[in-house]
Amino acid sequence: MEEKKKIRIAFAGGGTGGHIYPGLAVAEELKSLASARGLEADICWLGNSSGMDKDIVSKSLGGQGCISAFYGIPSGKLRRYFSLRNFLDAFKIVAGFFKSLFLLARLKPDALFSKGGFVSVPPCLAARILRIPYYTHECDFTPGLATRLNAKGARKILLSYGQTAGYFKEELAGKCVVTGNPVRPVFYAPDDGDAGRAFLGLTAPLDKPLLLVLGGSLGARQINGLVTENLDWLKERFIIVHQTGRAFADEHPELMRRDGGYLPYAFIYAEMPSVLKAADVILSRAGANSIWECAVCRKPMLLVPLMGSGTRGDQVDNARFFANAGAAIVLEGQDADSSRLREALEGLRDAELRKRMSDAAGNICGDSRPSRQIAEIILDGVYDGTASDN
Repeated sequence: MEEKKKIRIAFAGGGTGGHIYPGLAVAEELKSLASARGLEADICWLGNSSGMDKDIVSKSLGGQGCISAFYGIPSGKLRRYFSLRNFLDAFKIVAGFFKSLFLLARLKPDALFSKGGFVSVPPCLAARILRIPYYTHECDFTPGLATRLNAKGARKILLSYGQTAGYFKEELAGKCVVTGNPVRPVFYAPDDGDAGRAFLGLTAPLDKPLLLVLGGSLGARQINGLVTENLDWLKERFIIVHQTGRAFADEHPELMRRDGGYLPYAFIYAEMPSVLKAADVILSRAGANSIWECAVCRKPMLLVPLMGSGTRGDQVDNARFFANAGAAIVLEGQDADSSRLREALEGLRDAELRKRMSDAAGNICGDSRPSRQIAEIILDGVYDGTASDN
């Protein structure tokens, strides 16, 4: 039997699950597509040496996983505002660059894929110096600072939204390719919600819509507050599944008691795709990863985007895009209060409105899989030899 030709692809990104999970979705597709082309893909990951990166990626390491190795690099945050931490983080960024340079020189990957986040900048710069072709993906409607820096030497700039290309300089426009935001294959699997309801212990037919409240792995203090303030009102109208985040669960153990109408969880991991598919309405922040997962599952969304000095406004832009497309209702700033929350959720009890919003979410995603399209772009560059002429 002829031995498969081996290729090596390095992935870079992290800092939040929103940068890691989409990258893992691409890695899964790349591994599968490479095998179908008679190639054996060895995929390694360069991520933050501290924080959640290794914990998340480790679930895909070895065996049947799509990642062969994780390499931690020092990482400093790229802030647009003055902070004394910028001085300390500058040293971390420099250290991350030299560590990336050493790793990539030793690993000699055929290409590098950046999923973004501040941890991706040193590997992309190192790849540029080593003449390793790299591809960078922007998940948000407006490009972040990391993507703007990475875009300068990228082979292709991959975008979730067509309008995002307008934020880049004219000389970079020819590199832009609209792919959508990669979502793990499990979210595309047929599922009528039975598995999610079984996990939640909801065996009897539901007499109310199922409301899934998401705040990310760390929770969202604002959303948690809105839910607890209006819990009795909500329980009269919905069955509530509330992912609170571990910090909230630890601080408020008295609010983590379950009953038939309220099911709080500190965090849902492996079962989240099934739970999401069981839901009728999603109440969430507007992080790129979570709203695309909801859209792929064609779920109506009530979005409360993160705002304030600690954010560049990317969640607001994401939320407005989905609202303008008819797939979401958005509560911004002072509008994110109990009165408007109740008003919006009262409307979302209407099955016909939910159906229209579900169809709109489906129109955004279409039938293509962004993770597969991105994997094909990377493989085409490696397989036809164009990846080596940077």
